[in-house]
Amino acid sequence: MSKLLLTYVNIDLLLVKTKLILFVIVILKYSSMKNLIYGLLFLCVVEFGYSQNFQGVAYYFSKTQMKDFNFSSPNMTEAQQKEMKEELSKAFEKTYVLEFKNFESTYRQEEKLDKPKPVDGRQIQVSFGGQVGSKLYKNLKNNYFSEEKDLFGKEFLVKDSLETFKWEFINEEKKIGNYTCSKAQILIPVSEKDKKEYEEFKAKKNEGKTSFIQMSEPKEQIIEAWYTTEIPISNGPDKYWGLPGLILELHDGTTSLLCTKIILNPEKKVEIKEPTNGKRVNQKQFKEIEEEKVKSMMNEDGVIEIKMN
Repeated sequence: MSKLLLTYVNIDLLLVKTKLILFVIVILKYSSMKNLIYGLLFLCVVEFGYSQNFQGVAYYFSKTQMKDFNFSSPNMTEAQQKEMKEELSKAFEKTYVLEFKNFESTYRQEEKLDKPKPVDGRQIQVSFGGQVGSKLYKNLKNNYFSEEKDLFGKEFLVKDSLETFKWEFINEEKKIGNYTCSKAQILIPVSEKDKKEYEEFKAKKNEGKTSFIQMSEPKEQIIEAWYTTEIPISNGPDKYWGLPGLILELHDGTTSLLCTKIILNPEKKVEIKEPTNGKRVNQKQFKEIEEEKVKSMMNEDGVIEIKMN
């Protein structure tokens, strides 16, 4: 199978009439000139897309599998454990909205009204803070992002360079709605941090300590994306970008994102505004703050306790 490795270097499209897109293409394996032509066609599609005045709105449904969660507890009945699992599954089912122009976009969770609480009887409800109301702004031209994040009631503005993804093109196609999509993927090797966390988990398990999350031995991760050159915008859900077409489907570990609705060039023009609220930090600083906060919530066994009333 032929694969092409693509690195997105820079975009400068609106300030000059002669628009230039520079890509570095490394051909890992090919058996004929046809494969080289296939790769060059991607460049033509991207150049065409950014030379047009594209804008639109895409809606994504997100779902996360719960297979790595352990719901057993001496303080919970079997019915409560089942209800907890159902509520966690629902909490991870979300709808996101991507509003995009040629080289800018915002990505946010769609707000929904809470379901009314029952008049009598107890109900287990699970929710995760810092999601609704936050906004991720991407600027592909200047290669940076800004994201509003809420960490247990404190607002942060995370601003940093966009991550560069080393996409590999896979010679597979499928239909998503009315769009013909092509496959690309990223291979992420196991990090030293993942190995360390797994060894710590095994040590606690050997000591007979329980954990809310069950860890499996870390393996190389594959992030799979399906994009369409029929919408030649190099963007996608969440942090992902860098393909010669809009990403309509994405699988990142246990989380899947599927585009359920697209509105191209709507009558009401799309307005992209960069977020400005919160204490400004970079990605590394926010990660450190987040990890310290989580550690402060753990007991002596390194477990975050959930107390039932």
